[in-house]
Amino acid sequence: SDIGVPPWDVFHQGISEHTGLGLGTVLIIVAFFVLLLWIPLRLRPGLGTIMNAVEIGLVENLVQGHVPDTNVMAVRVLYVVIGMCAISAGSGLYIGAQFGSGPRDGLMLGLNQRFGISVRLARTVVEITVMIIGIFLGGSIGAGTFVFALGIGPMVQVTLRMFRMDTQERLAAEGEALEA
Repeated sequence: SDIGVPPWDVFHQGISEHTGLGLGTVLIIVAFFVLLLWIPLRLRPGLGTIMNAVEIGLVENLVQGHVPDTNVMAVRVLYVVIGMCAISAGSGLYIGAQFGSGPRDGLMLGLNQRFGISVRLARTVVEITVMIIGIFLGGSIGAGTFVFALGIGPMVQVTLRMFRMDTQERLAAEGEALEA
């Protein structure tokens, strides 16, 4: 829709346009490249990490084109709001399950742990960075892209608190943080 897609999807679209690969396939490949960014952050994947890396792309391939589009702006805005709520609540729930963060969420949590910045700031920086790269690669943006980029970090930080998930304790409990 003209309202835009989330920043990571702007990035994925750009790669898809240059490679000819389907969006879901790009999501899976990017997830494994993002895991390389975990190395300097001293993180290691769990079962949930690998499941997330693969399943998100597979689900994208299944549902792409099946979400009803609309010309009604109020419905488009509702899609953005519902999407942001679902993603932030989902992040809080699955991170709280302690089976391993997905590659992209792990990047956010690793930045939080390694540099002592808030989850809100870490997520926002990552979202804006991939959005800018995605724009240069030819991904499409809209107002919803910017709303998502600036709003998802604070929302995820709230849901992590709602589900009593302090990221420092999570990393220690899960054993993702390697000894320095």
